[in-house]
Amino acid sequence: MSLWTHSHPAFAVWAPRARRMRLSVGDAIVAMRREEGDWWVPDGDVPDPAERGVDYGYLIDDADSPRPDPRSRRQPAGVHQRSQTYDPAAFGWTDEAWTGRQLPGSVVYELHVGTFTPDGTLDAAIGRLGHLRSIGVDLIEVMPVNAFNGTHNWGYDGVGWFAVHEAYGGPAAYQRFVDACHGAGLGVVQDVVYNHLGPSGNYLPLFGPYLKEGRNTWGDLVNLDDEGCAEVRRFILDNVRMWFADYHVDALRLDAVHALSDASPLHIQEEMAMETAALSAHLGRPLTLIAESDLNDTRMVTPREGGGYGLDAQWSDDFHHALHVALTGETSGYYADFASLSALAKVCERGFFHDGTWSSFRRRDHGVPVDTARMPTWRLVVCSQNHDQIGNRARGDRLTEHLDDDQLASAAMLTLCAPFTPMLFMGEEWAASTPFQFFTSHPEPELGRATAQGRLEEFERMGWDAAEVPDPQDPATFERSKLDWSELGRGRHALLLGSYQRLAELRRTVPALADPSFVGLVATADEQTRVFQLARGGLLIAVNFGTETSTAPATGEILFTTPTRATLAAGVLTLPPHAGVLLRTT
Repeated sequence: MSLWTHSHPAFAVWAPRARRMRLSVGDAIVAMRREEGDWWVPDGDVPDPAERGVDYGYLIDDADSPRPDPRSRRQPAGVHQRSQTYDPAAFGWTDEAWTGRQLPGSVVYELHVGTFTPDGTLDAAIGRLGHLRSIGVDLIEVMPVNAFNGTHNWGYDGVGWFAVHEAYGGPAAYQRFVDACHGAGLGVVQDVVYNHLGPSGNYLPLFGPYLKEGRNTWGDLVNLDDEGCAEVRRFILDNVRMWFADYHVDALRLDAVHALSDASPLHIQEEMAMETAALSAHLGRPLTLIAESDLNDTRMVTPREGGGYGLDAQWSDDFHHALHVALTGETSGYYADFASLSALAKVCERGFFHDGTWSSFRRRDHGVPVDTARMPTWRLVVCSQNHDQIGNRARGDRLTEHLDDDQLASAAMLTLCAPFTPMLFMGEEWAASTPFQFFTSHPEPELGRATAQGRLEEFERMGWDAAEVPDPQDPATFERSKLDWSELGRGRHALLLGSYQRLAELRRTVPALADPSFVGLVATADEQTRVFQLARGGLLIAVNFGTETSTAPATGEILFTTPTRATLAAGVLTLPPHAGVLLRTT
């Protein structure tokens, strides 16, 4: 992909709303002329776009201040300033032998660049790739890196979708990171946001109808089906292509696809799937699309020939909710429906808990059944913790703070040995003591106040104490969310890390743990003893969520057990409170 589009010259920009356009490039002002389709092109001499470091922007109508390029590859001075040229083709890749990484059978690891290491950069993250390999990670999922206003936040309020945030190292550092990941045998999943734009630095509406009437939870709706939508859709599809072709990523995680308002005959998700499949065939490596969806509807991951959108996988929050309640006993807010241990059994056998059932949190029926006879289990991505489920708690507290070592190891075992695609959140593998809190750095005081107030209102519905909520704008909130890597070799941290490493070894050596079939899964939940069992492919996963030692008849070989060890003797399996075990039964 070129710096601009395949069919338009350098510094061209789509601006149907403009009456007049001028290009501010270097120290010069160059007139622009409108061409077919409301694309404006320079009407004079301009620098070679392959030249790195050329500052440029657009003077719209009679404005004196230049605005950044909607497709900007670099914003070195921030999202309110001019763009800077960057030619991704100039990077010297060394991953020619990389053949890709498929999602089936893989372990995903979610990280936030700014808090993963003390330096908070992509280059610093490269130094931790060996650690990720040691716990069996196959794909690193990077929270959004697109350009946003300020120095640090989660990344979901980006406004420069084609640019990499400068504080992380910019586009060159991103390429170095992906190249190093591939050299270490790790694929990269990039988290992208197409459902809204951030509140500061969004100049797209000055150029054209990028937005339409209406709002979702986070902002104005992106125009996917109204007048002028063809170029907006192309904008998104070209961004998808950029990550795969220019930055060599292996998968995209599509944020909150349920907030993509699109009544077009061809839904934008399906169009993404079509173009991604074509690009995958051209590049000769698997390219994967993973949806975050709140709909509990597998239509989006059903192949197109089966009437679906053709995405590859989707997040399943029901697994998290059922496991979280079983471990913690929390039943406030959306956890209420998962109070019974049978909820976890249903999720493990049928994929969703809410598959047309009543959702007390939504106050309506929710979800549709999974076609367990046909759909492979790997299409559902599950976790015991992720950025949302930790960071959207009042204090950003991890499970580490509330559970003992057996419970944490049981959570790891269930996530990594259940039939779905497992995803870990950075630091969980060593029971990191640091929280992951919601942090922002809005330079505008009023925006900072509004964000903080919005968080407080959110937590009221979950029944959490507003007094515990840290100020997102306080730099200390960001700093305390950084991982403390010195913990790895100490106490419970080393103990839990050993559990994750053992589970990683089992995933590599026990074929049944990668079996993608729902058929044959048998889950049981004893509400009195609080013992959960899942049988799959000659294996038995058992966890005692209760407070009393439990026994059950069993035969076989113990492959894994939590720190307070389960025992198997004379045909009797003994599970201490909170302990878990993985047995080979045949």
